[in-house]
Order: sequence, then C-alpha cells, then structure tokens
Amino acid sequence: MAGTRPLSAAAPPGTSAPVSVPEIFDRAARRLRRDRAARDWAAHDFVRAVMLDGIAERLAGVKREFRDVLDLGAADRAFTLPGATITRADAGAVFAAGAVQTDEDRPAFADASFDLVVSAGVLDSVNDLPGALVLIRRALRPDGLFLGAFLGAGSLATLRAALRDADPGAARLHPQIDVRSAGDLLMRTGFALPVADGERLDVRYGDLFGLVRDLRGMAASNLLVGRSPMTRGTLARLADAFAARADADGRVPERFEIVFVTGWSPHPDQPQPARRGSATASLAAALPTPR
Repeated sequence: MAGTRPLSAAAPPGTSAPVSVPEIFDRAARRLRRDRAARDWAAHDFVRAVMLDGIAERLAGVKREFRDVLDLGAADRAFTLPGATITRADAGAVFAAGAVQTDEDRPAFADASFDLVVSAGVLDSVNDLPGALVLIRRALRPDGLFLGAFLGAGSLATLRAALRDADPGAARLHPQIDVRSAGDLLMRTGFALPVADGERLDVRYGDLFGLVRDLRGMAASNLLVGRSPMTRGTLARLADAFAARADADGRVPERFEIVFVTGWSPHPDQPQPARRGSATASLAAALPTPR
C-alpha cells in the first residue's frame, strides 16, 4: 500500500471523547514480530540507532533538566539520560521485560507523569497515531517535551517500485506520513511549538533478501490487517524487479526517510503566536516601491 498515510481525527486537546479509528495494523502480529526481532536485534538496529542519535542531538540543544522520562518503544534500552529515572514501555513482551507492555495508542500512564517522552521507531505502525500523540501529550507535565522519530513518506522507494512491477495492487507495504503532515498532526493533537523535519538514510543491498532480513530484524515487515502470503512466483518476480534497479556496482540502493518530531506540552510561559491582526506595520509598507 503506497502513498501518504491518511490521518484519523483525534479527540480535541483536553478532552477524552473516544474516536473510532479503523484498525489497519494487526496488533497481535505487531507484538509477535517485535518479540521475534528481539532475538537478533543488534544486527539490524541501524535505523533506530540513527533515530536515537537524532533525538540525542535535539535534546542536547534543550537547556533544561529532565528527571522523569518515558522511553516509548524501548527495544534495546539504548536511550539513556544521566540523572533521569527512565520508564520503558513497548508493545512486545520481550522488549518490555521488566518494563511496561502496552500499545502506544492505548492508555497506560497517568496524566502529567513525565517531563520528557522519547519514541524511536514505533509510531509509524500504530493504528491510531493521533490518539497515541494525545496520550503522549497528556502523560507530559506542563512544559514537558516530546521527541519522536519514525519512518516516513519516501521510505523503501525501491521496494515499492519493484512491488508495483511484480505484484500490482497488492497491499504489502505500510502507508506513510510525510514531514508536513507530521507537523500538522502535532498541532492538531495539542502540542505547543511543534517542529517536524526529516533525514534520509541511504543503504545499498546485494539483493532483495538482504533488505527483507533487515526489515524482519527491525520488526518492520508487513503488519497490515488482511495481508496474504506471497507466492513463490510473485517472490521470484519481485526479486528480479528489485535486482533490475541495481547500480553500476551491482548494488541496489534503498532509502529510509526518518521523520523527527518535537513538541511541548502547553504552558502559559511558553512563547505565544501573535494575535491575528495585531501587527502595527503592513507588509506592503516594508516592501520596496516598484519603479
């Protein structure tokens, strides 16, 4: 399933009204895939490592102290912050061992429990992403910070193109969210000072099966509800279509587009946008007069 992921409607900030959201991802399969990926996680964690590096870089630019932290999508527990108490949570039982096992879009934490929430590599496969973001915002104390990263629109472009050739019309890849939609979603779910930006990670593979091993190893294989097994014939056509896109060195380039999001839980002391119509000088007056 290619294209940009449609955004469901979230409950208005500050309300708890339930919103009906279609289940596009298989929750049970998602938990199972994460448990299986835990066995050899270190061999396939390069995308999450880039995400954590980006989160750390953004966090380093924030001149304040965070004491109570939630690591949502804990995986290898690689995120650390000296002096902080870190609560780990993951949908998979293995990754959540000794921590909290929960789906990110289902309530698990009391309001105002944390002053920092980080999430790397899981929000792109959540059924109700707006709902998950609302829960994250509520779990933050006023003026608390959320830093997240996930795979966004443009990821796996080569695999998507090969699938269109080999198995047109089949729903085998997850819908995706672009940077602009991610920023809009932060605003819709009540975050203050929202920022969304992207970073590209390019990887080259010898064949299709190297990519498949990585996707399985990072728990990023097909989780769509109603998915069907790929026949041997389709798999052979896909492998050929993927190989046909090799570069001069015989390697096939693939792309991982990482979306980083930053948002703050609202607080009266935060900078506020100017009131509409409050400007004292017009834009026309500031521009040079045409000759």
